[in-house]
Amino acid sequence: MSKPVKLQQLLLLGGDIVILYLSLYLTLFIRHGEITEYIRTLHFGPFTILFAVWILIFYIIGFYEIRELKNTSDFGKKFALALLINFLLAISFFYFIPAFGITPKTNLFIFLFIFGSAAYAWRTTYNNFINARSPAKKILLVGYNQVAQELVNHVNRHPQLGYEIKFWMKEGMQDKEFKHLSEIILANNINLIVVPAHIKKSSKAARLIYKNLTLGIEVMDLAELYETLFQKVPLAELEEVWFLENLTKTHKIHDAIKQPLEIILALTLGTITLPLFLVIAVFIKITSPGSAFFTQIRIGKNGQRFVLWKFRTMVEDAEKRGPQWSKPKDPRVTPLGKFLRRAHLDELPQLINIVRGEFSLVGPRPERPEFVANLEKEVPYYELRHLIKPGLTGWAQVNYRYGASIDEAYEKLQYDIYYLKNRSLWLDLLILLKTAKRFFVPAK
Repeated sequence: MSKPVKLQQLLLLGGDIVILYLSLYLTLFIRHGEITEYIRTLHFGPFTILFAVWILIFYIIGFYEIRELKNTSDFGKKFALALLINFLLAISFFYFIPAFGITPKTNLFIFLFIFGSAAYAWRTTYNNFINARSPAKKILLVGYNQVAQELVNHVNRHPQLGYEIKFWMKEGMQDKEFKHLSEIILANNINLIVVPAHIKKSSKAARLIYKNLTLGIEVMDLAELYETLFQKVPLAELEEVWFLENLTKTHKIHDAIKQPLEIILALTLGTITLPLFLVIAVFIKITSPGSAFFTQIRIGKNGQRFVLWKFRTMVEDAEKRGPQWSKPKDPRVTPLGKFLRRAHLDELPQLINIVRGEFSLVGPRPERPEFVANLEKEVPYYELRHLIKPGLTGWAQVNYRYGASIDEAYEKLQYDIYYLKNRSLWLDLLILLKTAKRFFVPAK
């Protein structure tokens, strides 16, 4: 993630915090006329805890994703949804935790009105500002391919990210303007040159670019900028040496801490949801013939096979014609199965796989051997996703729709390789929060 984006996110967060406390202060002043030490102590502690939860909901819904900050009808709907969720959480918070000693009614409605109005005004103003201001990075892009075109389209659609394509030499080294590099940089206030890996290897191109370093420019690989903006890797731009440089790095601390934490969490979740397990199993048995559970062989770390557990969501003989990918509106899915899939409750039994050490909470989703054999032939570098354990949820799952074709498997692999390169406990937490977003914001 680029520094301009991080600064924009911090500014958004800071503005939200200021508005939350100012709204509370104004609410108390309206209600009481003055704010004594007793009133302040009574309210600010509980509301501070509540505010942390509100900000978390804002994060889950996507209010700190810079590329989403546009004043569209979709933004208005999400903002209203966030307020509704947070208001319901506030009611539950104060009325089911009596230890705080306050059960605000009128105060809560006044606060919601003040904060909602102020926050919406702040957010829409900020959205306009970052979309209208001059981008921090003015780019000279060298070379043309599908990756470059995708990047250009993305930058043009999202000026709030802080980038602007000022000049594009589509013909690369053969472009007639390449010899006028200095003039183009000065005329367009270029401060970032983006080049594909193969052009960067050219000694002639390297000399021309080197001569312009005194102009204060930064040079970046096309693949690096693409990864920064899309948070996935462009497989078409990568060669074997990239994987040697980026995927052979160890993540010893992450890998050592992750498994015991996940086993503890899986055991805890399994204990809490045991009654739900029983209810779902009974309803599956009642609504369709067959077993409540469904097992399937999947490919795990280092290509090892393991048995994946799920609640059955299809009719009993769903694969009488052989293995096949599930499709949208798949007729084999039962009515109850549709609900279980939409709520992701069908995956609860996979807590068993986590406890057994075959599976992770976060990682690439495992595929079936029948599909893997074909995907490894059709999709370059596909076998690399087996360097780590598969997961219940993953970076590809929270950023891309369900994959049911070779092209979609290729797209998801770009996210999986990104996770493989950048995996950390912080990224795992981010994935879990984005997974929770599915329960608040319906998939498009």
